[in-house]
Amino acid sequence: MSREPVIVGIGLSDYPKAPHLDSLMHISQATQRALEDCGLALSDIDGFACATMPTDPELHVEAIEHLGLTPRWLNTTYTGGSAAQFQIPDAIAAIREGRAEAILFAYGSDFLSRYGRTLGTGGLTVEDGLSGPLLYEQPYGSTIATCYALAATRHMAEYGTRPEQLAEIAVGVREFASMNPNAMYREPLTVDDVLASPMIADPLHLLDCCVVSDGGAAFIITTEERGKDLQQSPIHILGAAGANSHWHIHSMPNFSTTAGTASSTEAYQQAGVQPEDIDTIQFYDSFTITALLLLEDHGFCGKGEGGGFVEEGHLRKGGSLPMNTDGGSLSSCHSGMRGTMLITEAVRQLRGHGGDSQVPDCELALAAGCGGLLSYIGTTILGRDRR
Repeated sequence: MSREPVIVGIGLSDYPKAPHLDSLMHISQATQRALEDCGLALSDIDGFACATMPTDPELHVEAIEHLGLTPRWLNTTYTGGSAAQFQIPDAIAAIREGRAEAILFAYGSDFLSRYGRTLGTGGLTVEDGLSGPLLYEQPYGSTIATCYALAATRHMAEYGTRPEQLAEIAVGVREFASMNPNAMYREPLTVDDVLASPMIADPLHLLDCCVVSDGGAAFIITTEERGKDLQQSPIHILGAAGANSHWHIHSMPNFSTTAGTASSTEAYQQAGVQPEDIDTIQFYDSFTITALLLLEDHGFCGKGEGGGFVEEGHLRKGGSLPMNTDGGSLSSCHSGMRGTMLITEAVRQLRGHGGDSQVPDCELALAAGCGGLLSYIGTTILGRDRR
């Protein structure tokens, strides 16, 4: 009997604006929809993975109580937008070893309704746990955006990357958002529109930055043996790995290279595939520079070649490597720990349920999350079939 892990159910809560739901309600709604998607009952769930946030430090235990779960396996690893990707390897081991039969991954947040659009725009402080020693960062006005702008500036200085090339990432993602009826922003976007939007942290404009939204997502992992009898075709987890290079931005070894070089190498080895085998990528796109660095560090183009690769249209609909087919964080939804949504969208594409944004003949998908300040990179490779 095969105990290889497969993803059998996915669900999204109401997004991007849902003032009628709090964080726990987002988790509950997404969970219910994931259960309905695969045909399992809540009583079948005996494992739980949930990303927490500084704004919701007890979210995991509150969610367990709210859902009425009694999990015998639990993972609350906090690595920001890559939390789900970091939790998946442990879930794989738990399924294979019989420590759990069905594991629910769920996350939800009412960021927009609770905090408004200014969330994350203020200066970083020691209390945030993000700024590091006061001497090194806070006196210089660190914000999340300025930290990512450092990486963008370095990439431009080192490789000649241009603002227009970063803007092309936002334009391509918006094209997919226009096909998603739930996306926060759906109107067409041009490179000129991005460059004309207000400067947030040079060289990053407003439209180089992710949205703030409400929303939640859930997916369920179980054994291949069990999955073959459920409602949806099981999606195989072929490779899963995570790597961390730093926490504070001043300690990032190289602003142009992330730990994605390590996480992707391991994930590719596990899956037995190469970058050229991947049909679609779902990247954490907190900023356009985030996606560009992940693109290079996952081997889809050489280091420093990301700008040209993007400019050639590879990431767009009909391109060789469609990216963020739901509209991503830049246009559709960003409610915090978006790593869970990267998985649900990858599964949707592999099932052939992508609608207008469907990638033709999609057999392999790669989801890469990024947490902290380009700190934690997690890579998951999913396939329609087992390799």
